[in-house]
Amino acid sequence: MIHICPLSRLEETVTRTGARHVLSVINIATPVALPAEFPRENHLFVGFNDIVAPQDGLVHPSAEHVEAILGFARRWDRAAPLVVHCYAGISRSTASAYIAACALAPHRDEAELALALRAASPIATPNALLVSLADAALGRGGRMSAAIAAIGRGAEAMENEPFEIRLD
Repeated sequence: MIHICPLSRLEETVTRTGARHVLSVINIATPVALPAEFPRENHLFVGFNDIVAPQDGLVHPSAEHVEAILGFARRWDRAAPLVVHCYAGISRSTASAYIAACALAPHRDEAELALALRAASPIATPNALLVSLADAALGRGGRMSAAIAAIGRGAEAMENEPFEIRLD
């Protein structure tokens, strides 16, 4: 199970779910607080801005970020849930969770996973650049990007509620 949440709900989500792995996809130097007993070796911080094209002074998603996300997801033993968060729980985290699901459940259709993401969160708006880079890295032939485009932009919100997606 992959749980997605905003930064403001991270500690609560980790505690409630019993997660033992956390993926932080958030701006560089943003403080991320985890419960004191959380195993630090099971936390990956990937820092970039929530943008879909290069902009001066900001860090856009890159192939290196995708490789880090994929490597972390593949090392997750699935014995306990994975929590993925960004600042608002809307774009970077939803894209990263979708990427992890596509990588870890290669038998599942990209559109099916995107629809499951939308059903779980009407607010989710996965970062299109991050998804596109992962689509190429996973050899999905544009199907991941097309599936995310098909679900469209989520409802407007300042912050998402925690939600989950299943790999099976």
